[in-house]
Amino acid sequence: MKADIEIARSIRMKEISEVAAEAGIPAGAIEQYGHYMAKIPVELTDPEKIRKSRLILVTAITATKAGIGKTTASIGLALGLNRIGKKAIVALREPSLGPCFGMKGGAAGGGYAQVLPMEKINLHFTGDFHAVTSTHNMIAALLDNYLYQHQAEGFALKEIVWKRVLDVNDRSLRNIVTGLGPRTNGIPQESGFDITPASEIMAILCLSSDLEDLKRRIGNITLGWTFEGKPFTVNDLGVAGAMAALMADAIKPNLVQTTEGSAAIIHGGPFANIAHGCNSIIATREAMTFGDYVITEAGFGADLGAEKFFNIKCRKSGLRPDLTLLVTTLQGLKMHGDVPLEKIKEPDAEGVRKGFANLDIHIRNLRNFGQTVLVCFNKFASDTEEEIRMVEEHCREMGVGFSINDAYARGGAGAEDLAAKVVEIIENNPSGPVRFTYPDEAGIIEKISAVARNIYGAGSVSFSPACLKKISLLEKSGIPDYPVCIAKTQYSFSQDPKLYGAPSGFDFEIRDVVINTGAEMTVAIAGDIIRMPGLPKEPQALHIDIADGQIDGLS
Repeated sequence: MKADIEIARSIRMKEISEVAAEAGIPAGAIEQYGHYMAKIPVELTDPEKIRKSRLILVTAITATKAGIGKTTASIGLALGLNRIGKKAIVALREPSLGPCFGMKGGAAGGGYAQVLPMEKINLHFTGDFHAVTSTHNMIAALLDNYLYQHQAEGFALKEIVWKRVLDVNDRSLRNIVTGLGPRTNGIPQESGFDITPASEIMAILCLSSDLEDLKRRIGNITLGWTFEGKPFTVNDLGVAGAMAALMADAIKPNLVQTTEGSAAIIHGGPFANIAHGCNSIIATREAMTFGDYVITEAGFGADLGAEKFFNIKCRKSGLRPDLTLLVTTLQGLKMHGDVPLEKIKEPDAEGVRKGFANLDIHIRNLRNFGQTVLVCFNKFASDTEEEIRMVEEHCREMGVGFSINDAYARGGAGAEDLAAKVVEIIENNPSGPVRFTYPDEAGIIEKISAVARNIYGAGSVSFSPACLKKISLLEKSGIPDYPVCIAKTQYSFSQDPKLYGAPSGFDFEIRDVVINTGAEMTVAIAGDIIRMPGLPKEPQALHIDIADGQIDGLS
């Protein structure tokens, strides 16, 4: 089969104005970025249409290095729904340059289930990531300047918590010292970089309801703490309006198209292992304004992205999925069934059977959120019919639906059965109201413990002394009890990336907490997870090239 980029290049795309018109988006309202991409005004959302639209969440079993194909499944379902006569729009996150040039490669789907133009989407796209990066770092520069200009007056902060960000995997920038050299270079101090998807500005972009809400949230960002234990915010700098101006275009969702010409809306790109892992509320609402069925995804496995989708995004937006798709593969099940990575393409019925334990926990968790679950089986060329039937039979025993997605190889035609089952379930047995893991009024420790025990299966939760001290400071400061966003490895329910399958009874260690008073969530950092990834020994950049104006190596 052709490479993803070859397939993408072989498809004749529609003008983006035509895509907009077919979706019902006024052509005069969009702001075009060339022929095939456009921005959509935030003001087009319609609450009445949103109430009538059907929202489908796509999540997955615990991630593996073999990949699960969640984005391909999301796009494939949209293709399948459109093929059976439904008006469907897929709403996705934007790719980060870090994984594109690092380990994972692109994030625009795969095979004949992609969003286009995939090269531009995977690279600079419409500049949203750059706007987030620039806004975040502008705040850092303005804070440093404020401290420098007011030091003669005796002003200083006891602790600065605002770091810098860059959309590049760069381990050398995790911890740095700024202000070295002559006095005019600023005040020497420790700092560091996170990757842009972990930026609080990115979280704010994805959780804001409009530009005014974004400005309010930016103003509330805590940059540091005074010696009196008070938070020092962007509002104290007096630059919230200026930062909102930098984000004025980035807050508008992006309109592109699928490999079969239907509308796709892509906006925001927080990772689910170090951030909340969902596309923007605005983009989801825009898609629901113009689509009768809207498919959105949450990053990595259901223990990460889906948990945050429900406990953070749904809690704050009022959105409620009518159905959740749980994506699985034979290769992923085998990895969770203790089959070595180099052998997961070989038949191994016992490995598949052992891997069901991971699948079952995700089904249980999603049901506890009030969700009706349909298992979406992503088909690979190496899969055997016998093992596929094993998965189908197990799903039947678990009382959940099962459907094969072959959109990677066959486009929308390979997802028609999946689409038909989605429609049938939504019409006859849709999900109920969302049941959250913890109440709003619970404290930070109680919320973290609830997720660790009830979602991950932890037997105990421990907090470092420094973490407990910070939690005490936060609680004494009068900061509200926000939802928690746990940063942990994507490869395991636990904090140990090598503990595959369905571990339970382990101690879950919280090393640090970061308060996001703008995004209105508390980030809890578990184990050794790092918010600035490094590059692998053989980064994907080694395989990317451009010749005769065409880019190769993106996948």
